[in-house]
This record gives sequence, C-alpha cells and structure tokens, in this order.
Amino acid sequence: MARVAARGQEISSRVLTVPNVISMARLVLVPVFAVLIVTRQDAAALVVLAVSGATDWLDGVLARRLGQITRLGQILDPLADRLFIFVTLLGLAWREIVPLWLVAAVVGRDLLLALTVPVLARLGYGTLNVSQVGKVATFALLYAFPLLLLAEVPGISSGAAGTAAYVAGWAFTGWGVALYWLAGLQYVAQVRRLAVAG
Repeated sequence: MARVAARGQEISSRVLTVPNVISMARLVLVPVFAVLIVTRQDAAALVVLAVSGATDWLDGVLARRLGQITRLGQILDPLADRLFIFVTLLGLAWREIVPLWLVAAVVGRDLLLALTVPVLARLGYGTLNVSQVGKVATFALLYAFPLLLLAEVPGISSGAAGTAAYVAGWAFTGWGVALYWLAGLQYVAQVRRLAVAG
C-alpha cells in the first residue's frame, strides 16, 4: 500500500521504475570508478564521477515528475551517494590526494548515524528522510572530490586551472564536511526526540 510523500505524491512499493534503474546503474559505476582511480586513469574516473553526479540529479527529478517515488528509490539514491563518497575518499586517500583525517571525519559521521538504526527499529521507524542540509552537504562533497582529482591531472595540475580546481575543491570539501556533520547532528536530535516521545 502506498503512503503519501511530502508534496502530496505517493510513495509506492514498485521496483522497476526509471529512477530506480538509474540509481542501480549508479551503484554499478561505483566499482568501475574504484578501479579507474586506483589504476590512475584519472580522465576516465572524472567522466564516471560526472555521469554519476548528473544521474543523481536526474533520478530525483524523474521520480517527482513521473510520479515514481518509491521506497526502494529512497534507499538506493542515498546509498549510491554514500558509496560514491566513501569509495572516492578512499581512492583519493590511497593516492595521497586527501589526508586520512578527512576519511575519518566523513566515515565517523556515518558510523554515528548507524548507531541510530537500532533505536529507530525499536521505535518502529525505518530510516528518516534526508534533510535539506544533508542534501546540500552531499552535493558539496560530490562536487569537491572531482575537483580535487582534476587538480592532480597531468597538464592541468601545474596551471591556473589546476590551482582553481584545488582551491574550489577544498572549499567545497570544507563546507561539505561541516554541513555533513550538522545534518548528522540534526538527525541524531530528531531520533532523540522520537525516542523521548515514544
């Protein structure tokens, strides 16, 4: 049985929808990207990241416009985002493009939220909706990492474009991590309110 989403649209239990197929394709691209970044095929890795970013926007738009908001889609879309962020961070850290503390900051926030899952399950809730702050944080991080990778591409890294990509990449990283944690703390506070009320 369908429930009603925030803008009056129903959330269905359908599986095979256009947005869900796009989200599944994004999940398939995660290991492809991992191989590309580890083997230093940076141009191809950047293309994969660009495609992933574009389809991340596209699946949400199509879900709303086609009336195909589904429970599966609400799981697949953030899952693909988190996996891309995690794999990209690990790849960049392995290449020594980003420091390990950045990996710890992002992974630590997700581990914090993982601790809320048993609490929500005990209260009879599934995962809570992603907040607007969380969406902006994810957007910032998904833009930050391609810029940091672009700043390392031979022929670009030593020029003005490489410098601009490096500065913009770290700016997006700073805002992204700060907002990522803010969204996480808001999520924890929301879970706490539900626990107190329940």
